[in-house]
Amino acid sequence: MFKQIKYFQSVVRNNSFTDAAEECFISQSAISQQIKVLEQELGVELLKRSKRSFTITPAGEYFYKKSLVLMSDLETIIKETSRIAGNINEESLKIGVLRGFNDKEIQCAVAQFAAEYPDVSVEISYGNHDELYEKLRNNTFDIAINDQRRKFSDEYINEILTEREYCIEISAKSLIAGLDSVETDDLKNIPCILLANRSQQKIEESFYHNDLGFKSDIIFSERLEDARMMLIQGKGFMPLEGGEKQIQLGDVTKKIKLTKADKPIMRRYCAFAKANNSTKHTEEFIKILKNEYEV
Repeated sequence: MFKQIKYFQSVVRNNSFTDAAEECFISQSAISQQIKVLEQELGVELLKRSKRSFTITPAGEYFYKKSLVLMSDLETIIKETSRIAGNINEESLKIGVLRGFNDKEIQCAVAQFAAEYPDVSVEISYGNHDELYEKLRNNTFDIAINDQRRKFSDEYINEILTEREYCIEISAKSLIAGLDSVETDDLKNIPCILLANRSQQKIEESFYHNDLGFKSDIIFSERLEDARMMLIQGKGFMPLEGGEKQIQLGDVTKKIKLTKADKPIMRRYCAFAKANNSTKHTEEFIKILKNEYEV
């Protein structure tokens, strides 16, 4: 009956016997016959058929919803039973992501990877550039999704994901918010709010002052929530990792492009992995993630 239930779910989900048959790798006549057998065993009509279409009956609607819960629970029970018996070799993929970089492509890649490799646990952690680099170097992370601050090394897989104009976020009440772009020099009297723990603050301060050319005083926050509260209160501006795809707080904040000598400041974001320590799962996840950015 379990296989017949899956066939039924596929037909309802696809709203088509033909598409469901392709999804289940059986013929259309076979899947139709299996659902008839299911209806006979249940003693109820699940689908009301016409010549070229069907509608789901109230009983079928109820059975469909409850069967999804049932099959989900069954899959969990089977997996846990195998784990207890020692039949599953639990694997994990540890990924470090640049703090504040929350592109939807990463979430989509994790979802697709989980669907293709359900026995591999994906663990996501966040950190600053040097934290991610160090943890990748000492094998704490399998993959680091990071901004590029160093030249590419042959010791690593260096996959460019995206390159974007750098932006800042500032309170909508600020007079600066009326601009479409702003020079780094024009922000010298407005504090820059950065996300970093204490061990990384000097490194981040040096990068923003010396490499990006910020002249602003810097305020550090270890939590994004605290940083955004300072931002909406007009206590400073915050650089946006990920740039154009970040979501602002409606009319409360404004996103502005950042320039230096009238030229956009570009940031490149990459997926890094150790070349001599990469696995099938590492390379497959990077491939999936790269594809998300190319769509």
